[in-house]
Amino acid sequence: MGNQTEVTEFIILGLSNDPQMQIFLFLMFLVVYLITLLANTVIMLVIRADPHLHTPMYFFLSHLSFVDICYSSAIVPNMLVHFLAEHKTISVNSCIAQTFFIFLPAVAEVFILSAMAYDRYAAICDPLRYMDTMSKGICVQLVSGAWVIGFIDALINTGFALKLHFCGPNQISHFSCELPSLLHLSCTETLTNQVVLFTSVVILGSSSFLFTLISYIHIISTILRIHSAECRHKAFSTCSSHLIVVGLLYLTAFFQYTKPSSVSSVVLDEMFSIQYSIMTPMLNPIIYSLKNKEVKTAVGKMLRKFKFLK
Repeated sequence: MGNQTEVTEFIILGLSNDPQMQIFLFLMFLVVYLITLLANTVIMLVIRADPHLHTPMYFFLSHLSFVDICYSSAIVPNMLVHFLAEHKTISVNSCIAQTFFIFLPAVAEVFILSAMAYDRYAAICDPLRYMDTMSKGICVQLVSGAWVIGFIDALINTGFALKLHFCGPNQISHFSCELPSLLHLSCTETLTNQVVLFTSVVILGSSSFLFTLISYIHIISTILRIHSAECRHKAFSTCSSHLIVVGLLYLTAFFQYTKPSSVSSVVLDEMFSIQYSIMTPMLNPIIYSLKNKEVKTAVGKMLRKFKFLK
């Protein structure tokens, strides 16, 4: 240990060392990022502009779009820079800061999705009291709570990460500074960090997942009791987009952060990370747009107005 020096920066190995492949990946993820920004911004603008979408469901959808922009922006811009940079380095402090800004929107998104599940439960299972149950004040509290929980979780995990010391190796076999990648490089004991990370993922992930699951058990039970096939289809169509989004996020992110190290591999880790941190923020607004007639109608109105103004 006496001959080891303190590491001040990490080398991000990324997805490929081949220069031509790096250019291809740069262009591909640039397009993905631009679609993410454009699609989520359009969703927020449409919901804000159309009075018919000033309901709790679209209030949550607007905030989900904002979270997706934050989540993607915490990872992709730095990733794009490293594709073209000759020296693919990042300082230790910047790396830990990126870890914080990955945790914050990721946890907030999970709980906003839970709030959206509760909104669908209130709308389908108790429609007469829906506007009282999902009042503006309660919606604001649910979104604020999601951000507060995300901030606290990010602060705790990165706070413990600041106590780590790095003395080599300094190569991160990943495209971003996710906490598991940092723990592998630490010269000091990481048991506390691993316990904190695992505990936070299990407690926060399980609680939000169970909340969503219980909501959908009641929702599906209520839908199945509806006699009209047309009404059943209409009720389920309001939930199908949310179910797809929840599945995309939970299956990949939960497995990534709870799987044992014995089944870990660089390729597998990168595939899961790309899915939940880069592809999901792009797919969310597309899924909601394609599956939701009200959103498609509102987007069409906005495009026609824009075309008329030109």
